[in-house]
Amino acid sequence: MIGKVKPAFTGDEKAILIVTDAYRPQVNGVVRSIEYMEEELRGMGFRVEILSPDRFRTMPCPGYAEIRLALTRPATLRKHMIAAGCAHLHIATEGPLGLMAANIARRLSWPFTTAYHSRFPEYAAARVPLPAAFFYGWFRRFHNKGDGCMVVTETLKSDLANHGFKRLMRWSRGVDTSLFRSTPETDLVNEVVADLPRPIFLYVGRVSVEKSIPDFLDLDLPGTKMVVGDGPELERLRRKYPGVQFTGAKTGTDLARHYANADVFVFPSKTDTFGLVVLEALACGLPIAAYPVMGPRDVLGEHATGPERIGVLSEDLRQAALDALDIPSDRCRAFALGYGWNSSAQQFRDNVLSVRSSVTTDVP
Repeated sequence: MIGKVKPAFTGDEKAILIVTDAYRPQVNGVVRSIEYMEEELRGMGFRVEILSPDRFRTMPCPGYAEIRLALTRPATLRKHMIAAGCAHLHIATEGPLGLMAANIARRLSWPFTTAYHSRFPEYAAARVPLPAAFFYGWFRRFHNKGDGCMVVTETLKSDLANHGFKRLMRWSRGVDTSLFRSTPETDLVNEVVADLPRPIFLYVGRVSVEKSIPDFLDLDLPGTKMVVGDGPELERLRRKYPGVQFTGAKTGTDLARHYANADVFVFPSKTDTFGLVVLEALACGLPIAAYPVMGPRDVLGEHATGPERIGVLSEDLRQAALDALDIPSDRCRAFALGYGWNSSAQQFRDNVLSVRSSVTTDVP
């Protein structure tokens, strides 16, 4: 006889364990998403436990020293996972901790979800002389081991389904509109752009090869180009583009101030699944100039064209940046107000709860 039984692990039903290779002090969209999930889920009455590299010995990621990779054994990680006492497991990344946690969960018959945050096959293809298709098999096997893979947009969901990914579920993103706003409460606003020629075209994000930042920096644009962020390409780009304002990484109010003092947000990446920085820029009243690709196309939707547009998507990135100057700031801000982290967290919560309740084990 075939019957249904509960998963082998029965931890605290109001507790979620998140295993992630990306966490503080890293500054990126994955980390910010996890941070906001922690805050919102705890507000819903959940206990949230995080297993990240800061709990273990680490080594710098080859070619990206800012990222620390955890050095631990499966037995050690297994003890941490069991000690957390959480009924729900989410594996956020495909790094060493994520891979190890997935294998442990399978051996223990624990159901778990994963998330496809970044288009790593495309990132890898930008760094090594191999096509993205070469890497998809590996990522497909990892995510298909789980009981649900969270994706940020319908476009990404369709794309991954075409690559053989299964059990895909939506998990949207949000933006903190109280932090990211068009007029930050500070008397230091003007210091950010003191003496810089207008208009100011801004990029925020990792300074790495897959972000295609030279596509922006090579544009013949009036005024000033500014890059906010850190990464392995920072020093090389500083040397190559001495006329560009490179600020390094910024966070919190300081980051919001840089958004709010610019005129157009230029997003040259063709590999992002969403682009959380796009929402942050819009919340600060910045119109968007980007390529018509996954991420910007999904965020802007129908607002990329017509009289109510909040950005310009074009293969001609220079013209997109110039045309975006005419878009009113208040329209961008109004659009961003529709994206809250609470609804994102509710979607995340429903995903992990539904996976555990639906998982069955065949028994004789």
